[in-house]
Amino acid sequence: MEIYQAIILGALQGLTEFLPVSSSGHLVLGQLFFGITEPVLAFDISVHMGTLGAVVVVYFTDIRAMVAALTACGAKIAGRKPVSLGSDENLKLALFILAGSIPTAIMGFYLKQFEHILFSSSMLVGAMLILTGTILWVSRRFYQTEENSTSLDLKRALIIGVSQGFAVIPGISRSGTTIACGMFCGIDRHKAARFSFLLAIPAISGAQLISILESMEQGSHIDLAMIYGTLVAFITGLIALKLLLKLVHAGKFHLFAPYCWLAGILVLISTIL
Repeated sequence: MEIYQAIILGALQGLTEFLPVSSSGHLVLGQLFFGITEPVLAFDISVHMGTLGAVVVVYFTDIRAMVAALTACGAKIAGRKPVSLGSDENLKLALFILAGSIPTAIMGFYLKQFEHILFSSSMLVGAMLILTGTILWVSRRFYQTEENSTSLDLKRALIIGVSQGFAVIPGISRSGTTIACGMFCGIDRHKAARFSFLLAIPAISGAQLISILESMEQGSHIDLAMIYGTLVAFITGLIALKLLLKLVHAGKFHLFAPYCWLAGILVLISTIL
């Protein structure tokens, strides 16, 4: 892979990881455009780690609070002291994230056996982009205010985790699907977005850990293209994440739907022709 290709693909990953337009779908299309027909596992790992870094930077305060809450909970359990989940919002959030990650992991392991099909079909990407656009458009009817919204609980965390599992399919946006699912469940859009991106941390980390082990077996190594791609993915990811949060808070989340429809239709047309 050339350095200019790595920079373009890194920017594509960074922008589309958080904007609700499917990063995996765009990355597949970008690699096909450059004639990269074989999956570049090590590169995919590196750019995903770049966007993961962007999430950690933006939500560092929340992550630190949850780690502290889990540590304190662990200390109480070790000391055989009573633990009250209801009194610590950070502890509840951490447990909901862990719970929501379970269905994602199960679905990810199941769908992984079809990755040679999922990541090589531009027609599938086009169809799923149209589906993503439809989900985003429907979500405009579910903008909740904090006053009439529903609190996040275990059931809703599991449902959102299931929706995240489907985002393994290229063309289905992880952020778009999980935020919309949270809104469909009656959760305030601000909290739905926050939970969506925090839920991405174990999902991306787990997927990349498995990929790293596979990459080590293949004897992959770090090169200059990967370094450039990762840095660009981090910077553009940071910009995209902050932009999406502003749009979600302003109630304009659904405005990405026309782009997904147009992109999906163009992909289908180009594939057929």
